[in-house]
Amino acid sequence: MANTETSLKEAAAIEGTIGAALVDYTSGMALGTIGGGNELDLTVAAACNTDVVRAKVRAMELLGLKDEIEDILITLGGQYHLIRLIKARGANGLFLYLALDKSRANLAMARHQLKKIEADLEV
Repeated sequence: MANTETSLKEAAAIEGTIGAALVDYTSGMALGTIGGGNELDLTVAAACNTDVVRAKVRAMELLGLKDEIEDILITLGGQYHLIRLIKARGANGLFLYLALDKSRANLAMARHQLKKIEADLEV
């Protein structure tokens, strides 16, 4: 089992990573971040992507979908943004956020690695 810091370091090691964050979507607060720099304000991204997660949860409820979100993918011209909801015991309301440079990242591999990081995360 990995802690937040270790999990974020593993996320940062994914090829093409711009930045990563562990986010509490009940509050919109980033519990930890790595990377981002001048290219991406991870605190703002955490708060804004909280709205994305809440909207999708609300849409699923209105549609009567009895399923759970694994991840949400947003593709931009030059970036991929992955939101991976955490299903670990005691981690209700958390997600991992990963921003990738589209020209350097392998999306399938990044999703696979993020799933493994999520499974190993202990909060």
